[in-house]
Amino acid sequence: MIKFLLMVNKQGQTRLSKYYEAVDLGKRAALEADVVRGCLARRKEECSFVEYKDYKLVYRQYAALFIVVGVTENENELSIYELVHNFVEVLDKYFSRVIMFNLDKVHIILDEMILNGHIVETNKNRILAPLLALDKMTES
Repeated sequence: MIKFLLMVNKQGQTRLSKYYEAVDLGKRAALEADVVRGCLARRKEECSFVEYKDYKLVYRQYAALFIVVGVTENENELSIYELVHNFVEVLDKYFSRVIMFNLDKVHIILDEMILNGHIVETNKNRILAPLLALDKMTES
C-alpha cells in the first residue's frame, strides 16, 4: 500500500505532498525532512529503493525534481517505480512545461491514479479524461 508521495526539488523543498494515511502535521515535517535528506544524499549509482523505519522508499529523479513514494514492506518496489514513471509521463502529456502553478491539477491526476493508497488506473487517456473535460467546460 502507498502511504505517501512527495515531489521535492534538489534543494530539498517539498513542492507537493500527498498522504494516504493520517499523519500529524508536526510529524509530516519531520518525516519529509528525513526522507528527503536520505534520498537526496544518495548517489546516482545507488539503488532507488531505500528502507526507512516502517516504510520502503521508492524514488526517481527527473531533472531537478525528485519523486519519492513511501510504501509498506509488502508492496512491489518495481511496480511503484513504474508508477512514478507513468505519473511523470502523464504530467508531461498534460502540461507543456510549468506544473508548479497547477498543483490542483496535479492532485487531480494523482487522485485518478491512486485511491486510498492503491493504484487504480495506469491508462494515460483515462487518467487525463476528467481534466480534459474540465478544460472543455472552462473554455465554453
